[in-house]
Amino acid sequence: MDNKRIITDRLILRSFTTDDLDDIYTLLADEEVNRYLPWFPVKSREEAAAFYEKNLTARHWYAICLKTDNRPVGYVDMDEGENHDFGYALRKELWHQGIVTEAARAVIGHLRAEGIPYITATHDRNNEPSGRVMQRLGMKYCYSYMEQWHPKDFPVIFRMYQLNLDGNETRVYDKYKQKYPVHFVEQAGTQNT
Repeated sequence: MDNKRIITDRLILRSFTTDDLDDIYTLLADEEVNRYLPWFPVKSREEAAAFYEKNLTARHWYAICLKTDNRPVGYVDMDEGENHDFGYALRKELWHQGIVTEAARAVIGHLRAEGIPYITATHDRNNEPSGRVMQRLGMKYCYSYMEQWHPKDFPVIFRMYQLNLDGNETRVYDKYKQKYPVHFVEQAGTQNT
């Protein structure tokens, strides 16, 4: 039984299964979808299967499926580490329809019910649409930092957002500031553009 099943107006959010490998491959092989993600696009169905085994079976990875066919078109996930890093991806033909926002809101509600105290999310400063999703979810910009991003090995300025789910509005996850010497707060409004 899939205890992670969440239903929204347009979506089914559920666990990934091995039956989803073709859809997983389609999502992970797309260079544009994976441009800002911390891995290279997969080159084969075998690489997609390895990614599935390593990541998509984890507790807080949800397949985003349209109700029309229950096939994965994206995902929402939360890292189990102390950062509770929240992430998402969606097939590009479905961008700009509010699907990720709808899915992420539902998952956040589930995380809140589980007692997760907060989530963080980062986006490359050049990936403004991802930042707008974070803002629509009620996440607050905290600071920016520069990281030599691996495995892609180039410098990236990330904006760090946070949503406190337990009502503690003063908490700010500052480990990225501690880890990366170049960190700063952008002027009000610049992180929203």
